[in-house]
Amino acid sequence: MPDPAPPAGRDGATTGREAERLDRFMARAAAAYYAGREPFGSGGDFTTAPEITQAFGECLGLWAAIAWEAMGRPDPVVLAELGPGRGTLMADALRAIAEMAPGFRAALRVHLVETSPRLREMQAARLAGTVTAWHDGIGWLPSGPAIILGNEFLDALPIRQFVRRGEGWMERFVADGAFVERPALDPPPLPAEAEEGAVQEVNEAARAIAAALGARLAAQGGVALFLDYGPEKGGLGDSLQAMAGHGPADPLGVPGAADITAHVDFAALAAAARAAGAAVQGPLPQGVFLGRLGLFSRAAMLARMDPRHATRHLAAAQRLAAPEHMGRLFKVVCLCHPGLPTLPGFEDT
Repeated sequence: MPDPAPPAGRDGATTGREAERLDRFMARAAAAYYAGREPFGSGGDFTTAPEITQAFGECLGLWAAIAWEAMGRPDPVVLAELGPGRGTLMADALRAIAEMAPGFRAALRVHLVETSPRLREMQAARLAGTVTAWHDGIGWLPSGPAIILGNEFLDALPIRQFVRRGEGWMERFVADGAFVERPALDPPPLPAEAEEGAVQEVNEAARAIAAALGARLAAQGGVALFLDYGPEKGGLGDSLQAMAGHGPADPLGVPGAADITAHVDFAALAAAARAAGAAVQGPLPQGVFLGRLGLFSRAAMLARMDPRHATRHLAAAQRLAAPEHMGRLFKVVCLCHPGLPTLPGFEDT
């Protein structure tokens, strides 16, 4: 968008370039990226947990079935996924649910929140008529009890970045593939004390979603389970990054050329949900959560059923849960109705 005033550069000087606030740049880049690329799998830019092993989606499907039991077995119930990719997670979840929890399968109605027409087509092909409806945002989901899943959804939401300069904060804008800084005109609450050059990230979109879901779950019942990467407690630091071809890329490059993400501030997410009336379970490391759900037992079963690929099945579980891989960096948090008991995986948290 045209910059109404010359933006301040890193050294405080002004430039004549047009600049775009970082969150707006990220939103535009994400829309271009998912509209024009095949991002998933070995031929794409990154591989998500559902693409690594079917056991991941199966475990989440059975977790959802237990959550449904704890909710009092509402019928019908919305089973929604936010950012469902190629539909792999939902397909694996539904297969496990149909086999192990037929009552839940009969009661659930599948809803997907997806804005990309290309990905909607892929999801329709993978899920073969099981989707009740697609939606552009959570506000379009039908009312009533709901179980909502979001795997690597929050990290793609646009962030704002603020940089400590002197006694105040500047905000980062993007112009010509580089950061420029401007005085923060409408900042959210920021730390009163910070070192020169410290960066504070704020994901207003994620906080708004947590607040909206918190209010919905408190009023109508249900759970929202998010799995994503980031620290359990938010803090200062620049986590903006991009992936292309399974390697790092310039996050400020041509919009749509790479997948741009940032770490999730789980503490801020939980605070927004609680303020709206929901309870929060977690966050805890993904490896702990999946281990408690039986990921390794399921991987061993798959290895016995498919001995030619036994090593692949076992290695996939290690990749998702081992601390040195995804098990520690990725976290799991559940927003839920305050009357629900502790759900599987969240014991002792």
